[in-house]
Amino acid sequence: MSADPTQVLAFETDCHIFADCGFAEVSPGLHSFLFQPLLGHQDDAIYFNKTMLLALLGSIIVIGFFWAAFRKPQVVPGKLQMVAEAGYDFIRRGVVYETIGKKEGEKYVPLVVSLFFFIWMMNIWSIVPVAQFPVTAIISYPAVLALIVYITWVVLTFKRQGFVGFFKNVTGYDKSLGAVLPLSMTIELFSNLLIRPFTHAVRLFANMFAGHTLLLLFTIASWYLLNSFGIAYAGVSFVMVLVMTAFELFVQALQAYVFVLLTCTYIQGALAEHH
Repeated sequence: MSADPTQVLAFETDCHIFADCGFAEVSPGLHSFLFQPLLGHQDDAIYFNKTMLLALLGSIIVIGFFWAAFRKPQVVPGKLQMVAEAGYDFIRRGVVYETIGKKEGEKYVPLVVSLFFFIWMMNIWSIVPVAQFPVTAIISYPAVLALIVYITWVVLTFKRQGFVGFFKNVTGYDKSLGAVLPLSMTIELFSNLLIRPFTHAVRLFANMFAGHTLLLLFTIASWYLLNSFGIAYAGVSFVMVLVMTAFELFVQALQAYVFVLLTCTYIQGALAEHH
């Protein structure tokens, strides 16, 4: 019998890793991804919780960083401008130009750069004290980002190739396939219109969900082992916390990179002529 989310949230308020509640009761689970509203009520149609606050703060940080770096650009850049230019140029040349091409890709650089740094910031919250939660571990955030990319891909394909070209693009139409063409077109249609946006969102969500769960597991285990078996056992678990934190730093950037790389691949497919 599943627990009532409101009861779980109430339990979390009173029982945490420093309380005498028992390790089994505070072990990581779905309740670790539920947050009480900061404004409004859980039953309200609209409310404001921790993940929304982190997403808002993350947006402000990203916008503020680039505004501060480029509000008065210098020919000889300062440290902040140099860092911002390096990040911008890495995505522009290393992702957009390499995937779409310089001529076609230039107009999509702002979109891809924005997606990368926004996603990266949402991921980084996982290891920031007090915040300690990756926003993208909530499926709705990656889903919305994937939907933006999906709509962009559909619109570009229609605009560039027309209805017939769009149909050939999403079905992988190739008359040389002969008798297997209907089966191939059905699979391609299902893959491009349904599977593609789903996997685009889930890839980011699943990695951040799993990483956060592992960090919670080893953090709570460290406290439990310290109180139950001594510092030697707790030390091993704490070392794993440090290892997983370092690994998460890599995964956070990697997942943002993979997301925008796939975005550019989809855009390139929309712009390419179907043969």
